[in-house]
Amino acid sequence: MTRAPFPMIGLLLASLLAGCDAKPAASTNPPPLPSVTVSKPIQKSVTEWDEYTGRFEALKTVGVRARVSGFIDSIHFKDGQIVKEGDLLFVIDQRPYKLAVDQAKSDLERARAKLEIATADVERATPLIRHQTLTAREFDTRRSTQRDAVGGVGAAEAALKQAELNLEWSEVRAPIAGRISDRRVDAGNLITGGQSGATLLTVIVSLDPIHFIFDGSESDFLHYLRLAATGGRRSSRDVQNPVAVRLADETDFKHTGRMDFVDNVINPKTGTIRGRAIFDNKDGLLTPGFFGRLRLYGGETQAFLIPDSAILSDQASKIVFTVAEDGTVGIKKVELGPIVDGLRVVRSGLAPKDRIVIEGLARARPGQKVKAEDGTIKAAAN
Repeated sequence: MTRAPFPMIGLLLASLLAGCDAKPAASTNPPPLPSVTVSKPIQKSVTEWDEYTGRFEALKTVGVRARVSGFIDSIHFKDGQIVKEGDLLFVIDQRPYKLAVDQAKSDLERARAKLEIATADVERATPLIRHQTLTAREFDTRRSTQRDAVGGVGAAEAALKQAELNLEWSEVRAPIAGRISDRRVDAGNLITGGQSGATLLTVIVSLDPIHFIFDGSESDFLHYLRLAATGGRRSSRDVQNPVAVRLADETDFKHTGRMDFVDNVINPKTGTIRGRAIFDNKDGLLTPGFFGRLRLYGGETQAFLIPDSAILSDQASKIVFTVAEDGTVGIKKVELGPIVDGLRVVRSGLAPKDRIVIEGLARARPGQKVKAEDGTIKAAAN
């Protein structure tokens, strides 16, 4: 009996098992680098315009109140119309004031008559006192009566002027030119005038010119101060720097004006400072209360321009990704300015040779390498 086949079968099984445990050789090719597009920033001289949101306000807002009390007799305007300074608005019942004028005129005539008699008495007494046919006491009494009569005439004249003034004030006229609001009282109502609790009759706001009020950040204010110190741009406190505004339904900054005021303190609660511009408004389009977007002249400066899409936020900072010659991604913090020709002005943080990642930001990681392909930053077509 032979046993030769069994060892052969064992060797065959061993070789099969060894084949099952064998693994394919690991690949030695690294994964491809992520691809990004880079470009150097555009460097050019630009006219900076900083943008702010604000609201139009009237130069003058006047609450119309009467200076005398009485019943409203008539109203002489339509609610919401344009009025000129001096236009008649309300008439208060004038009858009692006309009577007061007549009474004051009568009092003045009576006072003048007394003065005339007193003056005549003094004139007749003058030669008598020289001849000592009139006592000094009697003469002094007549002169005193004359002086009292002079004072009476003065008081009567003042009373007449006051009565005439009250009669004039019974016609309530527009104190300024502008657009009038609605009437707050109707004819027949009794109103109070001439004191702090006087009845409000209506309100007028001036329209031409008109103010635009806005708030600027502390950093912008510092930027302007440093520009003024270096001669790059004069302060809006010293000159009326140009501004332009677009309204909510407009795309162009077609309304031009000028700065006329910058406040003297930073608001500690908001970290902003109040500015004010003034605009001509002959057509009356600009209305108090309108919101608008204002562009303020920021001076001429050498700046870098990059697309907004290349800028990222890192908490309170703005950053861009750069790619070194060896393909390593880096980070640079930048200080931004306004939009010029569709591109964002970078005031500081970049160098002319920096290669900025303009496409593929999601594939770039700081400290890692990428495959950088050259691209071009293009300004918006005018």
